[in-house]
Amino acid sequence: MPDAIEVRKVPLHTVSDASELGKLIDDGVMEADRVIAVIGKTEGNGGVNDYTRIIADRAFREVLVEKGADPARVKDIPIVWSGGTDGVISPHATIFATVPAEQAVATDEPRLTVGFAMSEQLLPEDIGRTAMVTKVADAVKVAMERAGITDPADVHYVQTKTPLLTIHTIRDAKSRGKTVWTEHTHESMDLSNGCTALGIAVALGEIEMPTDADVMHDRSLYSSVASCSSGVELDQAQVVVVGNARGVGGRYRIGHSVMQDALDQDGIWAAIKDAGLELPERPHHSDLDGRLVNVFLKCEASQDGQVRGRRNAMLDDSDVHWHRQIKSCVGGVTASVTGDPAVFVSVSAAHQGPDGGGPVAAIVDLGEDPTGYRG
Repeated sequence: MPDAIEVRKVPLHTVSDASELGKLIDDGVMEADRVIAVIGKTEGNGGVNDYTRIIADRAFREVLVEKGADPARVKDIPIVWSGGTDGVISPHATIFATVPAEQAVATDEPRLTVGFAMSEQLLPEDIGRTAMVTKVADAVKVAMERAGITDPADVHYVQTKTPLLTIHTIRDAKSRGKTVWTEHTHESMDLSNGCTALGIAVALGEIEMPTDADVMHDRSLYSSVASCSSGVELDQAQVVVVGNARGVGGRYRIGHSVMQDALDQDGIWAAIKDAGLELPERPHHSDLDGRLVNVFLKCEASQDGQVRGRRNAMLDDSDVHWHRQIKSCVGGVTASVTGDPAVFVSVSAAHQGPDGGGPVAAIVDLGEDPTGYRG
């Protein structure tokens, strides 16, 4: 049985700041050598060349080593950064750490559990094709097992980081006589995310194995729990499975739902309720009372260029890419629900929730003295 989990959200005061993680360790909230995953937002451009992700990654790993964690182990901790805090979204990180068994709150109720795995190497010619789907699906199953989850229904959030295509990796594939799905590096971000989501959906039994032709084309195929990010930092799929299990103990629980479109506040509230919070019929962020740790969302501009029958210009805008526009929009909608601008809203949601919408996961604190944000 895996250990119980402690989870906290902390602000990033600068792009290279990990001081709040250090404070958590100094205050005894978590131990440096028990941190198992970090998922956060950085303030870069969110594109192929968003090096704020690398800067933040280094800062967090350095603090863990400084506070006594084994450097070799720290190197392998999954730290997933989503670049781009457009609009009101505030840079932050959500930190997951295990709790010693004697310190965990005992309960037979389902409580938060986390599992991690790395896939086989993803070659540039795999990206966007069924080879990638298979490799991701295999890694998800390993992460589930490590989380102590046997029923896919108990998985509520799968956060991944995968490679995208760069000029260098495209050239590498060609040198070996291989082809790539696209030679547009920015497009490959959507491609990598979407193909990864299909792998998650296959692993959890949400869909049957797709064909190469389905990738990025059949948007009826999607996962309701996938949150996929891509970058230049790695050449494997880094998979973090978050769900609930009985017997692990602890005070936190996770739930999920989907937003049907960019304005679907009810989808966000549904995820929070699914995590176990009792809320009024028409809730307000003041009803959360510090029990919401964080929400994690993916968003996508609808391919028909509309929201609720009204035309928008996001997909035609040559000045500001739609990635930044929809992220800003959904970030504002989400912050209005939670009352907290430090929300994990990530763009490029192909095959992650319905077209124009996206998955939502929510972690809540069911303890006596809740640790979430109070604005």
